[in-house]
Amino acid sequence: MHPAPSLIAFTTLSGAGFGFLFFLGLGFPDVSGWVALGYFALAYLLAGGGLLASIFHLGHPERALRAFTQWRSSWLSREAWASVATLGVMAAYGAGLVFFDTRLAALGVPGAALALGTVFTTAMIYAQMRPVPRWHSPLTPALFLVLSLAGGALFASQTLAAQALLVAALPLQVAWWITGDRRLAGSGTDMGTATGLGARERLRAFEPPHTGPSYLSREMMHVVGRRHATRLRVIAMILMVVLPLVLLLPPFGKFGAGLAALVHLAGVAVSRWLFFAQAEHVVGFYYGKDADSAAR
Repeated sequence: MHPAPSLIAFTTLSGAGFGFLFFLGLGFPDVSGWVALGYFALAYLLAGGGLLASIFHLGHPERALRAFTQWRSSWLSREAWASVATLGVMAAYGAGLVFFDTRLAALGVPGAALALGTVFTTAMIYAQMRPVPRWHSPLTPALFLVLSLAGGALFASQTLAAQALLVAALPLQVAWWITGDRRLAGSGTDMGTATGLGARERLRAFEPPHTGPSYLSREMMHVVGRRHATRLRVIAMILMVVLPLVLLLPPFGKFGAGLAALVHLAGVAVSRWLFFAQAEHVVGFYYGKDADSAAR
């Protein structure tokens, strides 16, 4: 799939922002007054900036409000409602801390739960897509949630939680990549099923179904070379997990903790680029692709 910058920014920033709001809702760090205002402003900048970026990926941004109408069947619509509910509840909770020096747990705890729910709905937009086997896995929401919490812990200065979550993210991300590489070949879809010609014999495409490019060929058939993908995976893991863990060590102090959050965010962005760029849509079979050529 074509890795649109708006989608990368959306999933990277909003994940960290809502993870940050999760920790703030539980009272971590324990701040109030103008200090709390600074923390909440950063959390809302991340979450709101990510949500704003997602609008630019819509074919008709002026119709964004219609996303709220299909909540019974659409994870995108559920995400819209969850994000608005989270931001509303956490705004009231934050106001209590900033203006009244009062932590209202009756708002903070539900707000934290809503923040995680928002990240889950975002992940399910992709995890429920059967035509993209790499995404259609329970590991997808698990990865989104762990990375969101890891980023949130870093921005909330929760060192021990951040270290534990970063360590958990490493094998989870590797497992997502390894199993994802096999999912297209194991999906049971090939050129025979795509064209309706069945498995009479091994099929080859003589010519593409049309002479010019289309939305499907532009957006759903992006190809990343194996060597290029491997290098980016190493870069993502170093930035997302290894360097933040090093920067959280005591000798680096508060400066290292702040830098760790930014480095982690950069690593998540690289990981999300791969998340979209390597998402092989089964429509590629109709255009003559196969499971091997899709990964070259």
